Amino acid sequence: MTARTPPPTPKGICFTDVEYQEFRLFLQQACGIDLGAGKEYLVATRVRRILAQEHISSVTKLLELLRNPSQRALRQEVVDAMTTNETLWFRDNYPFEYAKNTLFPALVDAGVQNIRVWCAACSSGQEPYSLSMTLNEFNRQRLGRLPLNSRIVATDISSEILASAKAGLYDRLSIARGLSQERLQTFFSSTPDGRWQINANVRQCVEFKPLNLQSDSYGFEKYHIVFCRNVLIYFNAELKRRILRNIHGVLAPNAILFLGASESISGAEDLFEVINCKPGIAFKKKS
Repeated sequence: MTARTPPPTPKGICFTDVEYQEFRLFLQQACGIDLGAGKEYLVATRVRRILAQEHISSVTKLLELLRNPSQRALRQEVVDAMTTNETLWFRDNYPFEYAKNTLFPALVDAGVQNIRVWCAACSSGQEPYSLSMTLNEFNRQRLGRLPLNSRIVATDISSEILASAKAGLYDRLSIARGLSQERLQTFFSSTPDGRWQINANVRQCVEFKPLNLQSDSYGFEKYHIVFCRNVLIYFNAELKRRILRNIHGVLAPNAILFLGASESISGAEDLFEVINCKPGIAFKKKS
């Protein structure tokens, strides 16, 4: 049997099979992500900047440094590079429409005036800010009545991306991904350097915090709505089940969980029931 030929990697960066398996193990232990086979090119593309910036001569040397627990900054830098994914505004749309037209009114009818929402793996902030804009639009529809206040907690494992998200500054390319011209004019202000910044009344509803979903505890706060979308696909089945059970533990009674379009509650069917949002689905906490 001939040895597997690894996929090509960016010029100057080369993984042997053994090195790639070691990197996979590091990433899985650090943040739970299982890269799978054949992702050498992706890894090389993501770490190329780190090698140049930190003057690391080779993949072999990088792995040697990652084995050293004292290299916390470098280890975090690699995790940041591998876990930062592009996202877009109002992704898939239906969760935001369902929140505005169904969930928010139901919470108001139940006497809830302050809702708590958690956006896990929030990346560069488009999802929690989209939720904040959605709530703003809901309250404007109810002029003359008490506003529905919110606390949106947005978490991610990447400290670098959280700092960027908290600033609420986006270039033209980021703005173009899913944001209507009307919302751009309503909720953003242009900056002298050609970027756009989320207005303060949208930013102030969102609190950004670091969190590794592998953690045993997600705190004691109870949330009415949780978004954990397009992140479970990177984890193995056992870790997915553990994360879903931990999320169930921080949900208020009858709370709603949104997952990504290709994700399911497999292994945690006893904890959630499926809700049809038309065209998508959500999951309601079982008692």
